[in-house]
Amino acid sequence: MLCRLFLALAAVLLATPALAQPAKPLRVVMHSDLKILDPIWTTAYIVRNHGYLIYDTLFALDGKFEPQPQMVESWTVSDDKLVWTFKLRDGLQWHDGTPVTSADVLPSIKRWTDKDALGGLLGRATKEMTAPDARTFQIVLKEPFGLMTRALAKSASVPLFVMPKRVAETPVSQQISDTTGSGPYIFKRDEWKAGERVVYLRNPNYKPRAEPPSGLAGGKIAKVDRIEWISIPDHQTAINALASGEIDMIESPPHDLLPLLEKNKSVEIIIPDTLGSTYVLRFNWKQPPFNEVRYRQAAILALNQQDFLNATIGDARYFKPCKAMFGCGTPLESSAGMAGVLESNFEKSRSLLKELGYDGAPIVVLQSTDLAVLTNLAPVAKTLLERGGFTVDMQSMDWQTLVARRAKKDPVAQGGWNIAMTAAAAVLLLDPVNNHYAEAAGDRSQFGWPLDEEIEALRRQFVSEADPAKQREIAEKVQTRIIGQGVTVPLGQFVQPMARRNTVSGNVTSPVTVFWNVEKK
Repeated sequence: MLCRLFLALAAVLLATPALAQPAKPLRVVMHSDLKILDPIWTTAYIVRNHGYLIYDTLFALDGKFEPQPQMVESWTVSDDKLVWTFKLRDGLQWHDGTPVTSADVLPSIKRWTDKDALGGLLGRATKEMTAPDARTFQIVLKEPFGLMTRALAKSASVPLFVMPKRVAETPVSQQISDTTGSGPYIFKRDEWKAGERVVYLRNPNYKPRAEPPSGLAGGKIAKVDRIEWISIPDHQTAINALASGEIDMIESPPHDLLPLLEKNKSVEIIIPDTLGSTYVLRFNWKQPPFNEVRYRQAAILALNQQDFLNATIGDARYFKPCKAMFGCGTPLESSAGMAGVLESNFEKSRSLLKELGYDGAPIVVLQSTDLAVLTNLAPVAKTLLERGGFTVDMQSMDWQTLVARRAKKDPVAQGGWNIAMTAAAAVLLLDPVNNHYAEAAGDRSQFGWPLDEEIEALRRQFVSEADPAKQREIAEKVQTRIIGQGVTVPLGQFVQPMARRNTVSGNVTSPVTVFWNVEKK
């Protein structure tokens, strides 16, 4: 009897269709927590990475860093090079199902040109923008702008993300609240918990391009249904979670913990961005003492690159000193203007401060505590600057708080700052125009707001110059002026490995961490 009952039960179970199991999410620990959602308002890379998931761009840089059409289907240029006509590809939709039109593109370009350095040059060269029909838009120039497609393909720090008209019309000084995009993933705002988790779902209506993925261009095929950015501030805890399979990927594991991961057969180390990043230091030109150029020069005399690289990266396989504003291993690599600086000449620094009558007032140096690749920058700066004669007040905070703090132009006593440091992808610093840390346009510039008309005039010359030899000559003049005036101080170049479970594959080679083409077995 029991045997017949068992057989009958087995037959019922076999006849019952198996319930579909939900796909497991791709769980990633990113380099920082996401607290800001507007990738135009801030230059923070975590917000840029968020932007690439949910928005699309008109053009994008491929694996060879050449601009390729993305949302654009085709374009033409008039014989006098003043009228650029672009046609959007068919099938573009916002996440709410409405079509993307040229009426959305125009204010998106305008908001971007109001913020970005290269975009600002394009904006000043533009006479008008029009939208003849729903899929066509025109940019009419006052003068030829040879970097048009390269500008529209810019990948950081402020890419030209296309947003719905109602969102793009938000003033650049104000953060957006509507995160509707047209990209391969949809931001799940109802599941977003700052400090815990960020969730993205595959956009079922996204129409990828037909070309294979290459860099940030080509087909953006979402191969995982759900992505979760998990916040694990403690690096050792994150390493343990990757080793045990609780998470699938760590975007930026600390260099000193890489030997632990290299021993784990379930984990592989890859380097998606082989050119790497450059550390940069910025002075606040609006507040004493660095509103005076000689104080900036005194600080530069006290610094050196090797100490920063040893303290932050440690493993010489992953870094190299690089006294070049436009990157080492790049066409415009140069040491122009670097003689006698960044060599920790403490005696000369102290002598200059004495000549200036420095009264010992503390300078505020901002420290990020939750990004391993940045944490040790401020302590090294403090040590070197103090040896050079400065009094230093190092103030520590998490990265997102630092990003908000460095946007303040207030006096130091009211929450302002004097020195802030970060890292910038070297591929985004390749020339005086794309390099947003080369801009010296005052309030339009990156944090620190340097103002120098000579640099701006040289950058405009670079835009209109087609001869590579003359471009190089201009670039060297820009670099010399940047160092002499203390606009930006390069602190060395490094690469950042990524760690992932061997069940994950498909990360594209790119200076930006993106998730299309990524698969999880």
